Amino acid sequence: MSGFLPVNKTEMKERGWHQADFVLVTGDAYVDHPSFGTAIISRLLESRGYKVAILSQPDWKSADDFRRFGRPRLGFLINSGNVDSMVNNYSVFKHRRRTDVYSPGGKTGRRPDRAIIVYSNRAKEAYKDVPVIIGGLEASLRRLGHYDYWSDKVRRSVLLDAKADLLVYGMGERAVLEIAEALDAGIEARDISWIRGTCVRVGKIDGSGSFIPEEDDVILPEFDSICGDDGRSKQAYSESFAKQYRSNDAVCGKRLIEKYTDTCSVVQNPPQPPLEQMELDDLYALPYMRTYHPSYEKEGGVPAIKEVKFSITANRGCFGGCAFCAITYHQGREVRGRSKDSIVSEAKGMTEDPQFKGYIHDVGGPTANFHHPSCKKQLEHGLCGSKDCLFPKPCSQLDTDHSDYLDMLDAVRSIDGIKKVFIRSGVRYDYMLAGWKNGKGRDFMQSLCRNHVSGTLKVAPEHVSGDVLKQMHKPGVEVFERFRTEYERENKKAGLKQYMIPYFISSHPGSTMEDAIELALYLKETGFVPDQVQDFYPTPGTLATCMYHTERDPFTGQPVYVAKDMKEKKMQRALLHFNKRENRGLVIEALKTAGRKDLIPVLTHGR
Repeated sequence: MSGFLPVNKTEMKERGWHQADFVLVTGDAYVDHPSFGTAIISRLLESRGYKVAILSQPDWKSADDFRRFGRPRLGFLINSGNVDSMVNNYSVFKHRRRTDVYSPGGKTGRRPDRAIIVYSNRAKEAYKDVPVIIGGLEASLRRLGHYDYWSDKVRRSVLLDAKADLLVYGMGERAVLEIAEALDAGIEARDISWIRGTCVRVGKIDGSGSFIPEEDDVILPEFDSICGDDGRSKQAYSESFAKQYRSNDAVCGKRLIEKYTDTCSVVQNPPQPPLEQMELDDLYALPYMRTYHPSYEKEGGVPAIKEVKFSITANRGCFGGCAFCAITYHQGREVRGRSKDSIVSEAKGMTEDPQFKGYIHDVGGPTANFHHPSCKKQLEHGLCGSKDCLFPKPCSQLDTDHSDYLDMLDAVRSIDGIKKVFIRSGVRYDYMLAGWKNGKGRDFMQSLCRNHVSGTLKVAPEHVSGDVLKQMHKPGVEVFERFRTEYERENKKAGLKQYMIPYFISSHPGSTMEDAIELALYLKETGFVPDQVQDFYPTPGTLATCMYHTERDPFTGQPVYVAKDMKEKKMQRALLHFNKRENRGLVIEALKTAGRKDLIPVLTHGR
């Protein structure tokens, strides 16, 4: 049966179902588009014959809404939505957000704080004996002990607070199917302990209980040793993070064990291998409706669909290694891309949509021009545990060939009815420049400027201070300047007037007031007016968040300056938007604090 999956019991009965196999609970409105994890998991299960009902943005004040479909045969699958619920609900300054693009009409208040915990506990309350499996970004990034910015403390694995039976981390397609098959075979949820890409709760780990550690297992520092605010606890937290980071690989990743009490530990099984090209192609060919459920129309629809409706996800994973990004911890560093035929087929489908105007907004992923593994060596031996692909400089083994990506873009552009194909999901210019000598980078720059920029290219140098960029694991400003020169040269050569808007992050770990002033002066000198400035947001699972909490680099042990005072964070951010009249007072205060009164006329002239 085509159409949306059932969102109430009436729709379930219209399909002839007396009982759903799974009730999928999500903190987002129901959008059946492959940019939403709920859509992917539900359609994948449907393709394997399972009956899936969607419980989107349930009323969590009681367990009543969790009984909407009756008792699910196999279990509840719960996610908080496309974004961590705390990030979704609060700004970096811990103010309640005024809009929620994943809710009907953009209205807030449709999901609770710490949604995974709330939903899971309500599901258990509704049906005590029904398995509860949690997943998605919020569960993935909180799978083990983690620093929580909003409470300013280290919290336990969300698996324990949610009282769930299983936690799926990373891209969960394979794990969810394996769990479904095990449950369908009559295996109790508490006995499903072997599946890659999952975390489970176990009892004693000394060998006397049902769980027996193996020689290769990595024992993390106990939770009690990492949850304090003293130097020793932060040292243990750094050690734990480094071990987790180095095991986040399907080839050489180990099983991790984090002890909470003598009778309770959380075990993280090794990651699932990334989906290969054929699997990705099959996944994106499932019968998505590619829009939000029609019940939201009267409220104005779901704003999040606007950016993705006519965009194509071409790849997964990212070997960029940015310290502030959670993709490494969630999707992994192993990149896989879809085939040209798969992407062309999706693009052709868009041309049949009456709302399509001929413009594809994006063909990319976490990083647009990463379309294949960073090197062939990793396929057999796994990713390097002690070094990055691009930092501090591109690895000599790096595969910088953009040919397959360019070939795919050319094929999409040639489809009847398509006027323009943009790239908006981010270009790693250091990766492109690494292929300059062999001509691959030059070819990509030429095609980018002539075919895929909508007048202004958005890039993310993030900062200009060498000390800050080092902590970000980003290239030096000289690499960005070289890219800017080549971009301007190529546009001039093509007779195009196209511009560039850089993105920057303020108060990232390592950034002092002096570093923020250096960036402000750079913006003044170059004439760049930042379209957007993101104050560093410490979210679970990132290297930068570990540095924010511990004030040290977990790999080197070296101290890292961290701006934690809200006033200082606001001043650093104001410096990046020194051109705004409303920031004048903060800019002057920041310059005085740094002992740079001489720069007040430079950065506040005429304001």
